Amino acid sequence: MTQRPTFNSDRGLAGRLALSRLATRVSMMVERGWPLLLPLVIVASLFLSISWLGLLSRLPDMARIGLVAAFAIAALAALYPLRFFRLPGAGEIDRRIEAANQLLHSPVLVQTDRPSGRESSFSQALWREHQKRMAGKLDNLGADLPRTRVPERDPWGLRAVAALLLVTAFAFSFGPTGGRISDGFNAHGARDIVPPRIDAWVTPPAYTGKPPIFLTADANQATPTFTVPEGSDVSLRVTGGSGEEMLGYADKNGNARAIDPAGPQAVRPATSPATPSKVRQFTSKLTGDGTLTLTSGEDQLGRWAFAVISDKPPQIRFVGEPKRAANGAFELNYQIDDDYGAATAKAVFALADPQAPNARPLYGAPEMPLTLPRRGSKSNAARTSKDLTEHVWAGSSIKLTLVATDDAGHTASSETKTLLMPERPFANPLARAVIEQRRLLALDANAKPRVLDLMDAITLRPEDTFDNMSHYLAIMSARTRLKMAESDDQLRSEVSYLWEIALGIEEGNLSAAEKRLRQAQQALQDAIKNGASDAEIEKAMKELREAMNQFLQEFAERAKQNPNAPQMQQNGQELRQSDIDRMMDQIENLAKSGDRDKAQQLLSQLQDMMNNLQAGRQQPGGQQDSEMRQQMDKLGEILRRQQEMMNDTFRMDQMQRGERQRGQNRDEQLGEGGQDEGRPGVGDDRDPLARQKPMTPQEFADALKQLQQGQGQLQSDLDQLKKGLEGMGMEPNEGFGEAGKSMGNAEQALGEGEGDAAVGHQGRALEALRKGAKDMMKQMQAMQGDQGGGEEGGRQQNADRDPLGRPRASTGPDFGDSVKVPDEIDVQRARQILEAIRKRLGNALSPDIERSYLERLLELK
Repeated sequence: MTQRPTFNSDRGLAGRLALSRLATRVSMMVERGWPLLLPLVIVASLFLSISWLGLLSRLPDMARIGLVAAFAIAALAALYPLRFFRLPGAGEIDRRIEAANQLLHSPVLVQTDRPSGRESSFSQALWREHQKRMAGKLDNLGADLPRTRVPERDPWGLRAVAALLLVTAFAFSFGPTGGRISDGFNAHGARDIVPPRIDAWVTPPAYTGKPPIFLTADANQATPTFTVPEGSDVSLRVTGGSGEEMLGYADKNGNARAIDPAGPQAVRPATSPATPSKVRQFTSKLTGDGTLTLTSGEDQLGRWAFAVISDKPPQIRFVGEPKRAANGAFELNYQIDDDYGAATAKAVFALADPQAPNARPLYGAPEMPLTLPRRGSKSNAARTSKDLTEHVWAGSSIKLTLVATDDAGHTASSETKTLLMPERPFANPLARAVIEQRRLLALDANAKPRVLDLMDAITLRPEDTFDNMSHYLAIMSARTRLKMAESDDQLRSEVSYLWEIALGIEEGNLSAAEKRLRQAQQALQDAIKNGASDAEIEKAMKELREAMNQFLQEFAERAKQNPNAPQMQQNGQELRQSDIDRMMDQIENLAKSGDRDKAQQLLSQLQDMMNNLQAGRQQPGGQQDSEMRQQMDKLGEILRRQQEMMNDTFRMDQMQRGERQRGQNRDEQLGEGGQDEGRPGVGDDRDPLARQKPMTPQEFADALKQLQQGQGQLQSDLDQLKKGLEGMGMEPNEGFGEAGKSMGNAEQALGEGEGDAAVGHQGRALEALRKGAKDMMKQMQAMQGDQGGGEEGGRQQNADRDPLGRPRASTGPDFGDSVKVPDEIDVQRARQILEAIRKRLGNALSPDIERSYLERLLELK
C-alpha cells in the first residue's frame, strides 16, 4: 500500500523528487505517443511536400481530388493507433526513476509508502528512520530520456526520406513555380499557373523632355495621382497570371473604355525553361484626366489615377516691323511662345495685288522657314534673315503672315502685315530693264510676246545702248532662248538666265562670289541644324572658307578700282581677315563639341558681318556718303585743334602765375637778407614750371596774340563747317552756336590777357562741339535710312572700346567722348592746389620728409 509522504522535514528532497517525476512523466508520454503519432506525421509531411512542389496545381481536377482523398483516408488510418495510448501511473514513474538512477531497495517508493499491519510508536519511529536513510540516496536524483524504439520499427530509415523531402519542398515553394498548401483545395480554373508580375509605366512625348514615370516602382506606390503631359503613352505588361486580365480607362466623367492587349505572347523564364509564361501587353494614349484599372475576374490587381496637362497651342507674333537688312536680305524679328517649344515655323507670303484672271505664274510664293528659339531659354525671341531678292516677287507688295506649329499638331498664326518685299537695287539702267522683263515673264507666262518686244526695243540700237558688247550678246542669246521656249520648265530656265545677265551687267564676277558665299553659309547652317557628323561639318567649313576668301578677294579688288567704295569695316572698326578666320574656327569647334546652338548663333553673327560689309556696295549714294565723311573729318579736326589750344592757354597761364610767385618769393627773401637775386628760392629748383626758360613780357604778349589769332581762325572754320552741313540738307543744332559764342569769348579774353577766363570759355566750347557732333551723327544716320542702321547704331555706342573697356583704334575722327575735359571749377581747384604746394615748399622750417613728399607731388605730370 502506497501514499504520499506524511512528513515535511526535507522540503528540498520533495522539490527534487517532484521535478524528476515531472520530467520522467513527459519522457514516458513521448516514448509511448511518438511511435503512435509517427504515421500521421509522415502522411502530413508527404501531403505538404507534394503541395509545395506544385504537383497538385498541375494535376487535373479529378486526379487532384482523388489524391487529396487518399491522403485524407491515410490520415484517418494513421489516427487509429492513438487509441492504444495511455498515461503512465505514479508507481510506474517512480520505478522508472529508480531504474534510471540504478537505486536499490526502492528508495523512491519508500518515500510514499507506509508499513502494513498494526501501527505502534516503535514501528513508526523505525519506519521514519528507514525513510531518512533511503532519502540520503536521492541527492543526485535525475530523470530518464524517452526510448521510442522507432529504429526497431523502421530499420531502413525511410522516415528520413520524408523529412528531407519536406525541407526541400519548403524551400522550393518560394520560387516562381512553387506551390501552395491551398492548391489541393482550389479548382483548376481559379488558379494561376504563374503568379502575375505587373509592370506599368508612362512615357511622355519626346518633345516635352519629361522622363518616363514607372507606376509600379516602390517610390511611386504612395502617389495618389500622376501628373503627365497630354499625348503620353501608358504601357502595362502582365507576365504570368491567368491570361484573362483586363485593362480599362475611365475618364473624369465616368465614361469607361477597354484597352485591348497587343496580343498574347509566351516567354520561357530562365528558372523553368520547360514552362512558358503568358505575357500580355497593353498600350494606350492619355488624352484626359482619368483612372487606369487592371482586373482579373472579380479581383482588382492595380489602379492608377492621372491628371493630364493639356498641350496649349503656340503663339507667334512680330517683334518690330519686317525690314531689309544691309545686304538686301529680308529680316524678321519675332517671338514664339509654347509650353514645350514649337516644332516648325515659317513665313507665309501672298501677293497683295490680285493677278489677272487668266494669268499663268511660273513661280509660287517664296519659302522662308523660321529659326526656332532655343528650348529652355528665358527669351523666346528669334530672328531669321534670308535673301529673297532673287525671287520674282521681290519689289512687289505682299501680305506676310507668320505660322508656327508645335509637336502636338497645333498651329498658330500672327497678324498679317502688308509691305514691299525687299529687292536688289540695280544702278545700271540696262540691268534694271532686264530685271523688269524677268518679272513680267515670271508673274505671267502669257506675257512672253510682250517681253520679246521689250528685248527688241533695247537691242534696236546697240551702239547707243550698250557699253559692253558682251551684254548685248547675252541679251540676244536670252531672246533666242525665250522665243524657242515652249514648256514652263524652259520658261523658268529663261527667268534664271535673265537674273544672271542682270547681275553680270551690274556687278560682274563679284555676284558669283557672293552667291557662292551665301550657298556655303546656308549649307553649314543646315548641317548644324540637322546634327551632321564631324566629317560633314568639316567639309562644309572648308567650302565656307574657300567661298569667303574668294568673296573678300573680289571685294578688295573692286575697292581698289573704286576709291569711294566702302572699306573692310564692321561697326566703324577695321575688319581683318584674321578676325573672320578666328570666328570660323570657333564655329567649327562649337559644332564639333556638340554645342550646336552657340555655333548657330555665331554663324548668324558672321552673316550679319557680311551683310554690313556689303551694305555700302549695294546701296546708291556713295558720293553723298563721301561728303558726309569729309564733314565728319573736318569736325574732328576742329575738336582736336580746340583741345590743343586750350592746353596751350592753360600752360601759358600757369607760366605767368609761376613768374609772379617767384618774384614775390625773391622780394620776401631779399627783405629778410636770406638770399640774393642770382640764387633760386627754396623749392624753385624742384618746380617743373620753374625749370622752363623764363619768357620776357614781350614774348609772353606775342604768344597770347598767336593764341588769339588761332582761336579766331578756329571760329571761322566752324562757321564754314556749319554752312557746309546746311548745304547737305542738315540743320546744325544749337551746340554749334554755343561753341561759336564760347570761342568768341575766349578770343576776347586772350586779347585782354586773362588766361584763366579764356581756359573756361574754351572748355565750354569743347563741350558744345561734342554735343553738336552727336546730333550731326544722328542726322546722318537718319539721312542714310533705316536698312539695318538702327541695329548698327546700337552697336556703335560701344564700338570704340574693346571687351575690357579700353579704347580701340579707329579710322574715323575722335570727338573726345571718352575723355572728360576739366571745366572752369576743376581748373581753378587744380591751380589752388599747386599754389598751396609751392607755398609750403617755400617754408624753410618744413620737415625733410614733408618736403620730399611735396617734391614728388610737383614732379607728377
